[in-house]
Amino acid sequence: MASPRRTRPPSAAGAALLLAALLAALFAASQVQAAEKQLFWGDTHLHTNNSFDAYLNRNMTASPDVAYRYAKGYPVIHPFHRARVQIDTPLDFLVIADHAEYLGVIRTINETGIPKEDLGIFDWLKAHYIDYWISDVMDSDKGREAFASLLPKQASVEEAAATQLEPAIPASFEISKRVWAEAIETADRHNDPGRFTTLIGWEWSSIPGGANLHRVVFTSAGADVASTFFPHSSADSQYPEDLWAWLDETTDETGAQFVAIPHNSNISKGYMFQDKTLRGEPFTKEKAEQRLRWEPVVEVTQIKGDSETHPSVSPDDPFADFETYPHYIQNDPPPYDPQPGDYIRSALRLGLAIEERIGFNPYRFGLIGSTDAHTGVPSAEEPNFWGKLARDSVPENKQIAGINKRGANGWSMSASGLAAVWAEENTREEILEAFRRREVYATTGPRIAVRVFGGWKLAADGDQAAPSSADNGGVVPMGGELSAAPQGANPQFMVEVAKDPKGANLDRVQVVKGWIDDQGVTHERVYDVAAAEGRERDANGSFVAVGNTVDPETGDYTNTIGSTQLSTLFRDPEFDPAQAAFYYVRVLEIPTPRHSVFDALALMQDATRIQGPWWIQERAYTSPIWYRPDL
Repeated sequence: MASPRRTRPPSAAGAALLLAALLAALFAASQVQAAEKQLFWGDTHLHTNNSFDAYLNRNMTASPDVAYRYAKGYPVIHPFHRARVQIDTPLDFLVIADHAEYLGVIRTINETGIPKEDLGIFDWLKAHYIDYWISDVMDSDKGREAFASLLPKQASVEEAAATQLEPAIPASFEISKRVWAEAIETADRHNDPGRFTTLIGWEWSSIPGGANLHRVVFTSAGADVASTFFPHSSADSQYPEDLWAWLDETTDETGAQFVAIPHNSNISKGYMFQDKTLRGEPFTKEKAEQRLRWEPVVEVTQIKGDSETHPSVSPDDPFADFETYPHYIQNDPPPYDPQPGDYIRSALRLGLAIEERIGFNPYRFGLIGSTDAHTGVPSAEEPNFWGKLARDSVPENKQIAGINKRGANGWSMSASGLAAVWAEENTREEILEAFRRREVYATTGPRIAVRVFGGWKLAADGDQAAPSSADNGGVVPMGGELSAAPQGANPQFMVEVAKDPKGANLDRVQVVKGWIDDQGVTHERVYDVAAAEGRERDANGSFVAVGNTVDPETGDYTNTIGSTQLSTLFRDPEFDPAQAAFYYVRVLEIPTPRHSVFDALALMQDATRIQGPWWIQERAYTSPIWYRPDL
């Protein structure tokens, strides 16, 4: 059986040429935006050795400089096993999102000691103890336990959020300011407009009571402007609304433009997407507008699993049980209890209900994927996956349960994901603007090219040509909004998809619709809209299973099933012009081997008997298009 890994094109240039050819063939007829926008791929969520948890878990050498070099395609030294590693296809842009909390502190203390100036005799003794403790942690491989000691304990999320966090390490702020200055200078040095874009960012890491409410924040500003502020952290406040207020103030003071990205909502204990603020206050129109202003995009997939939906939230969706990650980040965590507020599809539905009540939708967000890798090497490629933590890059370690040998292990993690951006240029300003207008989408790793347009008169009946310049009134791309329907019209959605030129064929294209009825109740439905010609459907109208060519004994698969490209013009058969709705596209690949299979084979284990799935159907999720009858 031929291995797709061995037959892949050998270079990034070859992949780019093949992708360009596929896109040219697929989008040749399109006159609306396709010609002026390019598709760029990146990761907006990577941690280096400046993140305290990355350093405590043995990423002691993968600095921001190493991370940028790896993303650009250079070989680098892995921080744990010290072998040479290299990304298969380089990225176009990268956000290093190290935790603002203790930024660079653990690394600095271990490498140079804690500053002793002006601390007084008590703090001087305390500093010496911390120097000794960190040195002991690094020398005796106790970093995993040390990290566990910093995790939140069981507590009420509301009570924990109201707690003011105090730095436990003296002089930590002074250390972090110096590290921030180094990090933004490194970002500017690697920024190469038009070829490779570095976006200055950080992670605001609020996790009250074990509810993951983290946000990645990035700016289009350079080091000259970023040097005038210091990242807002959960030590300043654990409330997202205080982060938004800080962004308002900092923009007014410096002119810097920002985007904040909620991430990994699947373990937020239902608090990421509620119908009220974390302080328990109902959304007002003003607060809803503020949230959407700063959070136009959310991260739907990453290393800690998938946040699109869950079987308990979408019981009628046969593809809802995908890369589920039932592990909270805390000591002695409770059993996983999925809530609608953890998942983006139910959040999109909730947004319609909130808008019905207050006149504004705080959850009119787009979708992207990114890694959340703490290794300094962004790896969303199944055969080239280096784990979340540096320790987990070794197959033997991936079998070991996580913190204090409890919960998740390396095989629980997903080799995911990527952010795809349609922008005019690969620059800081254009990438940020694409996020703001939501002309972005997510994949779980493969570079599946997806284009979506919505409108009322995209093509004549039976004609699947893309929209023409003579007929572009009201046409919007993914992330856009359709205004009130013309009399008797149904919305139409042009969907065009090309496979990853290095990867697997396509199984199917689906349109996911959510809407609110005249009683204020929200609903959802998944439509199978495109597959290979002649593909049969079952009694429910869904395409029958595409098949599975993955061989667990070799880790190979074949592209003898599925399609290289798919396109369709979808018309909503159940459209009601009085009902607000959203539509996003989900694309599924044919089954391929999951990263855990390659480890199992290397360990000479039965890949079908390891923990978790041994094959995967990678996918893409586009930003929605909203129908707004009030627009």
